[in-house]
Amino acid sequence: MTLNPETTPQTLTFGTRGSALARWQTDMVAEKLHAHFPALPIEKIIFTTRGDKELSKPLPEIGGKGLFTAELEAALHGGEIDLAVHSLKDLPTENPTGLTLGAILPRENPADVLVSGKGYTLDTLPQNATVGTSSLRRAAQLLAKRPDLNIISLRGNVDTRVKKALNPTGQYDAIVLAAAGLNRMELAAHITQQLPFAVMLPAPGQGAVAVQCRADDAETLSVLAKIHHSPTEQAVTAERAFLAGLGGGCSVPVGALATIADGMMTLEGMVAAVDGTRIIRLTHTGAAENAAALGAELATMALAQGAAEILETVHG
Repeated sequence: MTLNPETTPQTLTFGTRGSALARWQTDMVAEKLHAHFPALPIEKIIFTTRGDKELSKPLPEIGGKGLFTAELEAALHGGEIDLAVHSLKDLPTENPTGLTLGAILPRENPADVLVSGKGYTLDTLPQNATVGTSSLRRAAQLLAKRPDLNIISLRGNVDTRVKKALNPTGQYDAIVLAAAGLNRMELAAHITQQLPFAVMLPAPGQGAVAVQCRADDAETLSVLAKIHHSPTEQAVTAERAFLAGLGGGCSVPVGALATIADGMMTLEGMVAAVDGTRIIRLTHTGAAENAAALGAELATMALAQGAAEILETVHG
């Protein structure tokens, strides 16, 4: 495939999940590429992943690597598509053999937020209120702050989950979602409260969109370099290195957030027991250019404080 702005390129084929948010993210990547390659023909193929099909069970019960990505990665390997667009937080920390991340786009707000049709915040939720989330990370941090809460599973696309939260006769007093998805879907007006990072650290890579391609596809990699955002890459590299250093997958109760100022990075990490009764939170600072090492070092610090024992209880 030749992607030269001076010539007529061949079609670039994207793979995406079928949700409105996944399509929005794919359209965003396409628009950014068209800004550099206006004549580039783009085709989009919709895939249904295992995570999209199995909506009756909480994510941790069917979790594991590749829950929302395996079908797209198989299509890349098979040459059916050239690119796959992912929410970075859904991607395993190790790239499958033969695949790589060709671009990471500028990050949206990484915070988690509360949506409540009754206008509740975390502090004003009634005793024993019901909160919806299928994330062990979110549940653990909620329970650490409010051990009385009744946490129940919540699956579905972003717009579906918001409708459930706003239903006056529904079972949820509030739900927890990522701010990034609500902002991208123009649903931010329904946010009741942005949860402080001191209460709720996000998933590693939350808010970032990644473009995956074949590692030997030099043409596509050179094109994707045009839309790659290095500061976001540094931040999420540190966060994902922290997760990898703990041996965790996408569904474990681990949070991380890296911030960069004047070339220096501050990385916060969190490992929690599922019931919120024990949480390890720690911070590490170093040069942003050493992002991967910084994340690995923070993981070592967390393991020294008992993170392995906490994660063993999660895995059963």
